[in-house]
Amino acid sequence: MLKFKNFSLRAALCVSSLFFSISASAQAPVNEELGWWDSAKAKTNKLLDDGNLSINIAGYTHHGRGTYTAERIAELNERTWGLGFTKTLRDAKDNEESLYAMIISDSHFKPQPMLGYAYEWMKPVGDKVEVGVGATGVLISRTDYFGGFPFPAVLPVASIGTRSSKLIATYVPRFSKNKGNGDVLFLFLRFDLN
Repeated sequence: MLKFKNFSLRAALCVSSLFFSISASAQAPVNEELGWWDSAKAKTNKLLDDGNLSINIAGYTHHGRGTYTAERIAELNERTWGLGFTKTLRDAKDNEESLYAMIISDSHFKPQPMLGYAYEWMKPVGDKVEVGVGATGVLISRTDYFGGFPFPAVLPVASIGTRSSKLIATYVPRFSKNKGNGDVLFLFLRFDLN
């Protein structure tokens, strides 16, 4: 078990550094004299100190009808209610980066905590409406994987709404030819509290 924990920690650090690198390439680094670890810590502190606080409300997950049988879908939870909080900042190009923590009821009606970082490239589509597309690096704990020990994932993310409220979606693809694995769309709402 100790070997797995060390692997998970290294994987989590790799995922975190990947997304901080993506963000750093999209805008100037916080301090060019800092190494990547210190730069990541400074960026995290800036998000936590200066970011807008939002509440996340989850409530729906769609399992692909071509991946899961009707019998299996009837057993799964698609009303994945949950709550969380996000701290969000806009960069110099008006793109969005976020740190978030959330807990939902997973597909098997068990608690699923998540902690992650997301970066979205934003595009206005009207006076107040905008769409975003990007990626998230997240640590997830599920009772049906690794005995509940948190594991990292990198997933696509997209959003539509205003700067202060939006619908956000992420997609878990099917990673194998086996049916009943992946092909899940997760939706939640985010509302600014500041």
